[in-house]
Amino acid sequence: MIQLKTMLQCIDNSGAALVECVQVLKMKRHAKIGDRIVVVVQKQRNLGSELSGVAAASTKVRRGDIRHAIVVRTKKKYGRPDGSYIRFDDNACVLINKAGEPLGTRLNGVVGEELRKAKWSKILSLAPMHV
Repeated sequence: MIQLKTMLQCIDNSGAALVECVQVLKMKRHAKIGDRIVVVVQKQRNLGSELSGVAAASTKVRRGDIRHAIVVRTKKKYGRPDGSYIRFDDNACVLINKAGEPLGTRLNGVVGEELRKAKWSKILSLAPMHV
Protein backbone atom coordinates (compact mmCIF):
# COMPACT_ATOMS: atom_id res chain seq x y z
CA MET A 1 0.00 0.00 0.00
CA ILE A 2 1.30 3.40 -0.98
CA GLN A 3 0.53 6.40 1.19
CA LEU A 4 1.86 9.88 1.92
CA LYS A 5 5.70 10.11 2.02
CA THR A 6 6.25 6.65 0.48
CA MET A 7 9.33 6.47 -1.75
CA LEU A 8 8.93 4.65 -5.09
CA GLN A 9 11.26 3.63 -7.89
CA CYS A 10 10.36 5.11 -11.27
CA ILE A 11 10.75 2.30 -13.84
CA ASP A 12 10.28 4.25 -17.07
CA ASN A 13 12.83 6.22 -19.10
CA SER A 14 11.35 9.65 -18.35
CA GLY A 15 14.45 10.77 -16.41
CA ALA A 16 13.26 10.22 -12.82
CA ALA A 17 14.86 7.53 -10.66
CA LEU A 18 13.25 8.01 -7.24
CA VAL A 19 9.94 9.73 -6.45
CA GLU A 20 7.96 10.46 -3.28
CA CYS A 21 4.19 10.16 -3.02
CA VAL A 22 2.52 13.39 -1.90
CA GLN A 23 -1.13 12.53 -2.58
CA VAL A 24 -3.31 9.52 -3.34
CA LEU A 25 -6.12 10.50 -5.69
CA LYS A 26 -9.81 9.43 -5.65
CA MET A 27 -10.22 10.15 -1.90
CA LYS A 28 -8.37 7.02 -0.80
CA ARG A 29 -5.96 6.60 2.09
CA HIS A 30 -3.76 3.95 0.44
CA ALA A 31 -2.97 3.25 -3.20
CA LYS A 32 -2.74 -0.25 -4.68
CA ILE A 33 -1.53 -1.47 -8.07
CA GLY A 34 -3.29 0.50 -10.80
CA ASP A 35 -4.14 3.54 -8.66
CA ARG A 36 -3.20 7.09 -9.65
CA ILE A 37 -1.01 9.14 -7.29
CA VAL A 38 0.76 12.52 -7.30
CA VAL A 39 4.54 12.38 -6.82
CA VAL A 40 7.54 14.69 -6.47
CA VAL A 41 10.76 13.71 -8.25
CA GLN A 42 13.47 13.27 -5.59
CA LYS A 43 16.35 11.93 -7.70
CA GLN A 44 17.10 12.20 -11.41
CA ARG A 45 18.42 9.27 -13.39
CA ASN A 46 22.05 9.56 -14.46
CA LEU A 47 22.14 9.32 -18.24
CA GLY A 48 25.83 8.49 -18.55
CA SER A 49 28.64 10.18 -20.44
CA GLU A 50 26.62 11.58 -23.33
CA LEU A 51 26.95 15.18 -24.44
CA SER A 52 25.44 17.53 -21.88
CA GLY A 53 23.20 19.23 -24.45
CA VAL A 54 21.81 15.92 -25.72
CA ALA A 55 21.33 14.55 -22.20
CA ALA A 56 19.50 17.67 -21.03
CA ALA A 57 17.19 17.59 -24.04
CA SER A 58 16.29 13.91 -23.59
CA THR A 59 15.18 14.15 -19.94
CA LYS A 60 11.49 14.87 -19.55
CA VAL A 61 11.45 15.51 -15.80
CA ARG A 62 13.80 17.17 -13.34
CA ARG A 63 14.32 17.03 -9.60
CA GLY A 64 11.47 18.78 -7.77
CA ASP A 65 8.88 18.33 -10.54
CA ILE A 66 5.35 17.38 -9.46
CA ARG A 67 3.82 14.69 -11.69
CA HIS A 68 1.04 12.13 -11.76
CA ALA A 69 2.00 8.45 -11.64
CA ILE A 70 0.48 4.96 -11.72
CA VAL A 71 1.52 2.39 -9.11
CA VAL A 72 2.74 -0.79 -10.87
CA ARG A 73 4.39 -2.74 -7.99
CA THR A 74 3.98 -2.78 -4.19
CA LYS A 75 5.83 -4.53 -1.37
CA LYS A 76 2.59 -5.15 0.51
CA LYS A 77 1.10 -8.48 -0.51
CA TYR A 78 -2.12 -8.23 -2.45
CA GLY A 79 -4.82 -10.91 -2.60
CA ARG A 80 -6.15 -11.83 -6.02
CA PRO A 81 -9.69 -13.05 -6.71
CA ASP A 82 -8.44 -16.59 -7.43
CA GLY A 83 -7.09 -16.88 -3.87
CA SER A 84 -3.40 -16.33 -4.64
CA TYR A 85 -1.26 -13.54 -3.24
CA ILE A 86 1.28 -11.41 -5.09
CA ARG A 87 4.12 -9.39 -3.55
CA PHE A 88 7.06 -7.57 -5.16
CA ASP A 89 10.50 -6.64 -3.84
CA ASP A 90 9.97 -2.88 -4.15
CA ASN A 91 7.44 -0.12 -4.68
CA ALA A 92 7.46 1.16 -8.26
CA CYS A 93 5.51 3.55 -10.47
CA VAL A 94 5.28 4.90 -14.01
CA LEU A 95 4.99 8.66 -14.63
CA ILE A 96 2.05 9.82 -16.77
CA ASN A 97 0.83 13.13 -18.17
CA LYS A 98 -2.56 14.73 -17.44
CA ALA A 99 -4.18 12.79 -20.30
CA GLY A 100 -3.08 9.48 -18.76
CA GLU A 101 -0.37 8.56 -21.28
CA PRO A 102 3.04 7.38 -20.03
CA LEU A 103 5.87 9.95 -20.24
CA GLY A 104 8.50 7.32 -21.00
CA THR A 105 8.72 5.07 -24.04
CA ARG A 106 10.22 2.02 -22.28
CA LEU A 107 9.71 0.26 -18.94
CA ASN A 108 12.51 -1.47 -17.03
CA GLY A 109 10.82 -4.24 -15.06
CA VAL A 110 7.74 -6.31 -14.48
CA VAL A 111 4.34 -4.83 -13.65
CA GLY A 112 1.28 -6.26 -11.91
CA GLU A 113 -1.54 -7.89 -13.86
CA GLU A 114 -4.06 -5.69 -11.98
CA LEU A 115 -3.30 -2.89 -14.46
CA ARG A 116 -5.44 -4.71 -17.03
CA LYS A 117 -8.53 -4.44 -14.84
CA ALA A 118 -7.76 -0.76 -14.13
CA LYS A 119 -7.67 0.00 -17.91
CA TRP A 120 -3.94 0.82 -18.16
CA SER A 121 -3.30 -1.31 -21.26
CA LYS A 122 -0.75 1.18 -22.67
CA ILE A 123 1.51 0.56 -19.66
CA LEU A 124 1.04 -3.20 -20.03
CA SER A 125 2.05 -3.05 -23.69
CA LEU A 126 5.26 -1.15 -22.85
CA ALA A 127 6.27 -3.55 -20.06
CA PRO A 128 8.56 -6.48 -20.88
CA MET A 129 6.53 -8.80 -18.62
CA HIS A 130 3.46 -8.68 -16.37
CA VAL A 131 2.85 -11.02 -13.45
